[in-house]
Amino acid sequence: MRAYRILHVDDEPDIREIVELCLGLDPAFVVRGCGCGRDALAIAAEWSPDLILCDVMMPDMDGPTMLARLHECPGTAGVPVVFMTARAQKRELEQFKSLGAVGVLAKPFDPMTLGEAVRCHLRAAGLAALRSGFIGRMRTDAERLAECRQRLRQGASSSQALEEIKSFAHALVGAAGIFAFQRVSCAASSLELHAGEALAGRDTAGKVERELDALLDCIAHVETAGAGPQASRAVAAG
Repeated sequence: MRAYRILHVDDEPDIREIVELCLGLDPAFVVRGCGCGRDALAIAAEWSPDLILCDVMMPDMDGPTMLARLHECPGTAGVPVVFMTARAQKRELEQFKSLGAVGVLAKPFDPMTLGEAVRCHLRAAGLAALRSGFIGRMRTDAERLAECRQRLRQGASSSQALEEIKSFAHALVGAAGIFAFQRVSCAASSLELHAGEALAGRDTAGKVERELDALLDCIAHVETAGAGPQASRAVAAG
């Protein structure tokens, strides 16, 4: 198993030394450190870290500014960033996450548990990336479902359109629920039911269209909620 690349950014040499020592002893990590945001941007572009641990208050370029610069570059926009800060009050935590940070580690931190804390953030970032990918899949499914709705309205190959609608809806039910998009899951379940009833002649195409529109509205809401600086790692409520 390859080691995770961790980039640590802090203007205090003592803190960099502690972090590099603690994480460097763990074979799961390869650590590089630097003392300013500008150096971190260059290293991130060249080294492709799996996670960046970044101090908030730094001269020349602070952590939030560095994070914004990372988001501006396609090659580094998806790198998860965890802020390390003494400003760990709830208001600050919400602010940092709204900027796109995947988490916050409070200073002072326990050197003995730092490795596990980093692992937790890596797991969370990985799940967030999968969730973001599922949002992209829902966008594609919505386009295909809209095409099926058009065919259904035209009356051509209505049975085939209903079968496709039912199949798309069935696939969305479980996956949307796993990623906590409950409204999408419920709407997909209802659409699957009515598409099946229409195939059996017990429901109308008009009812299926209404259920399909309800599902498309739910998907559109997810995309709107997930937009913003953290879109690639968004955790949006469905």
